[in-house]
Amino acid sequence: MGDNNVNLPPGFRFHPTDEELVVHFLHRKASLLPCHPDVIPDLDLYPYDPWDLSGKALEEGKQWYFFSRKTQNERVTNNGYWKAMGIEEAVVSSSGRRVGTKKYLVFYVGESPSGIKSNWIMHEYHLSESASSSSSRSSSKRRAANKIDYSKWVVCRVYERDDDDDGTELSCLDEVFLSLDDLDEISLPN
Repeated sequence: MGDNNVNLPPGFRFHPTDEELVVHFLHRKASLLPCHPDVIPDLDLYPYDPWDLSGKALEEGKQWYFFSRKTQNERVTNNGYWKAMGIEEAVVSSSGRRVGTKKYLVFYVGESPSGIKSNWIMHEYHLSESASSSSSRSSSKRRAANKIDYSKWVVCRVYERDDDDDGTELSCLDEVFLSLDDLDEISLPN
């Protein structure tokens, strides 16, 4: 992440749930509260193609995380554009309260509307209206001093889907059982 590196302990892994991304990271960003550890960088996504995120966003495995400004415009980059898939999912806290929304986008290479669909996927997390309005009230004095409206932020997760990926993630145990199924196709010597 370049200059954004944080001194993290050995073995640190960043694998947040949707609720953690919204409640711990995005809500704190919108409220101007510190986040420890401060690992997710701010990034103006739109000049960057998804394959250029390495070194600019927090990279964990094959996923990149960053904060970006919320926009209603087209999400156009140098070589393509992000297009909403029309899928929105509620992000719900463990107490059952709706805390945000997760929007799905796919990256198209070329110019809109004739671009070619790629395997790059983005999950864009938004605060729910009630969470963002309470953040706005609680941080109005601080925001007036900074002249920045932090309630307009989103947190993004970008990854490249494998061609054979059906969208489900297998546990280690599932993979072991699936590999045992492959033994039926192997002829063992007597």
